[in-house]
Amino acid sequence: MDLVLYSKPGCHLCEGLQEKLEQIQGLPINLEVRDITTNPAWFAAYQYEIPVLHWGKEKPVALPRLSPRASVQQVEQMLRKHLDAS
Repeated sequence: MDLVLYSKPGCHLCEGLQEKLEQIQGLPINLEVRDITTNPAWFAAYQYEIPVLHWGKEKPVALPRLSPRASVQQVEQMLRKHLDAS
């Protein structure tokens, strides 16, 4: 599963989501973290919305925003739901 996490340095919500994604054991996740401060288009699109998580690289799909309080299990459950729907 290819995931792209739009983030920026010092964003504790981004860091928290990244940690949870890295803890998921039940799914093969290929995580790419993109720093929005390195690309003006990303910054313009996501400066007020990070963390933003997209699934897929060829035709990326924005995944629903997760609560910062979501557990690792809840994050995995959301990802599985989107895998099953595809």
